[in-house]
Amino acid sequence: MVHGEWSRREFFRRSAVLGAVTIGGPVLLSACTSTSSGDALQAAKDAKKIKIGIANEAPYGFTDQSGKVTGEAPEVARAVFKAMGIDNVEAEAVSFDQLIPALNARKYDVVAAGMNIKKERCDAAAFSIPDYSALTALLVPKGNPQQVLKFEDIAAKKVKVAVLSAAVEKGYATDSGVVEDQIVTLDSQDNMLRAVTDGRVYCAALTDISLKDVLAKSPGAAAEVTPGFAPVKDGKPVVSAGAFVFRKDDNPLREAFNAELKKLHDSGEWTKIVTPFGFSADNLPKADVTTEKLCAV
Repeated sequence: MVHGEWSRREFFRRSAVLGAVTIGGPVLLSACTSTSSGDALQAAKDAKKIKIGIANEAPYGFTDQSGKVTGEAPEVARAVFKAMGIDNVEAEAVSFDQLIPALNARKYDVVAAGMNIKKERCDAAAFSIPDYSALTALLVPKGNPQQVLKFEDIAAKKVKVAVLSAAVEKGYATDSGVVEDQIVTLDSQDNMLRAVTDGRVYCAALTDISLKDVLAKSPGAAAEVTPGFAPVKDGKPVVSAGAFVFRKDDNPLREAFNAELKKLHDSGEWTKIVTPFGFSADNLPKADVTTEKLCAV
């Protein structure tokens, strides 16, 4: 762990004992099932509570040292659900690669983890409208002596790169010519930072928002974040946008959520909520960035 932050693995170990936690409140013991059985929207409104899934990855959705679940996605979800008359939001932590399987197993009703909209994920679940857009960046040694600024540089200079398990960056890397032997898969952002500073890899790939957050929590680390960039696939820049995720049969819940999320975006309230987590109005998705388009890529 770095500066007292829980690693994802440590959090899962604790979560197995503590169960679900309530956003903004103390740890709450809870069975690992969602509030819904059938109509998730009506069930949540009747119970005035709903459960979300997180992967404990800052700044998207994580548990702080006090046990409070926070981050961009949980805080936005809480505001949306409050507008829908659902005041109590609980959270269940799973590994990132289990977010959608656990959703479909009804462990919770919504994934609130800043998950990128990708075609293979759209085949398994239904995404909300895009919540945010972010560029990719690289975490490199201080001074970036190899001048690695994008995935093509990693391929050309044959350096090693760390990626998170089940995250999109591995695909971006291989699409750019990085071979499997150059890629090291790790289980947490903290371990990515350590791998770079220890010299086990030259760089680590993640969103610029995430990497800046990692460094902000470890100001003495001998590393820096490159300028953000859009990965390239088939000669075209890849648009990266994250969203909330629902079961395919929960359209009423997703549509009601979308309506309130759009109001947050349009009113400027979204920017106020997400600014403490390193986001800004620049991260609002452009009008032509839609879930339908991203699910088709």
